[in-house]
Amino acid sequence: MTSLIRISGKQIRVYGHLVRTARLDADKYQFLDDPEAMIASLRECGTRIDLFTFMQKLPETQPKYGYPMEWDNLAVLPVSTFDHWWTKQIDRKTRNMARQAEKKGVMLREVLFDDLLVQGIWEIYNETAIRQGKPNAHYGKNLATVHREEATYLDSSTFIGAFLGGKLIGFVKLVWDETRTQAGLMNIVSTIQHRDKAPTNALIARAVQSCAERSISYLVYSNFAYGKKQRDSLSDFKEHNGFQRINLPRYYVPLTRTGWIALHLGLHKRLTDHFPEPVMAKLRELRRAWYNR
Repeated sequence: MTSLIRISGKQIRVYGHLVRTARLDADKYQFLDDPEAMIASLRECGTRIDLFTFMQKLPETQPKYGYPMEWDNLAVLPVSTFDHWWTKQIDRKTRNMARQAEKKGVMLREVLFDDLLVQGIWEIYNETAIRQGKPNAHYGKNLATVHREEATYLDSSTFIGAFLGGKLIGFVKLVWDETRTQAGLMNIVSTIQHRDKAPTNALIARAVQSCAERSISYLVYSNFAYGKKQRDSLSDFKEHNGFQRINLPRYYVPLTRTGWIALHLGLHKRLTDHFPEPVMAKLRELRRAWYNR
């Protein structure tokens, strides 16, 4: 069961059944300047919340609050200038991949959020039911749903499109934090049909350029590692494009006795985090083989 509430100007997502956990709806994209004030407001909001979690923002990597914490991580690309990224932070093979799109007629540009863009995103989402060896969570969504989901945080977002002959074949939704210190790739998806043109590499390059033009210091590509998961092709892709793992404190604040018990029993973690990584790797391999059938 998931619900959204608005507290102190922030959208808060509350989820879970036995243990009700809250976090910023834009967790990893927006951050708290005053956690104590938010926690006090959550205690008084009238909604049952057992546990509140939030992440410390870049570039502060050392714990600065006294709440219970665990280490989380982000895939972070420090941004100064586009030329510095192009010549110093990526290798020749990655530069060639980024050039591939232009050589094959793909055009990259920032675009307005409108019905034409939503139509293009909807077509990309519905290209295939399986992506990267697992079900595509966006497959089968209608236009209204795609519009509603992509219309979030428009006052702090920009969209970048990759176009081939005027048709959208990939896009990025770039969302920056309140201080414009960092921008996160909330969505980055390209068509499988045009994978030979490397549109995703080109979109990364254009996102770096967009950050440099706005003097945004860090480009974030979600997590570098997820739980105990070993390295895979996605983490390799991030590293080839200049992203590096940065560990940051994630705090867990119990607001009720249930939250305190859940935290101490490890119930705040995903079920998969309790299994050894070799077991999960084998299960992922079996899942990939099943869907590739």
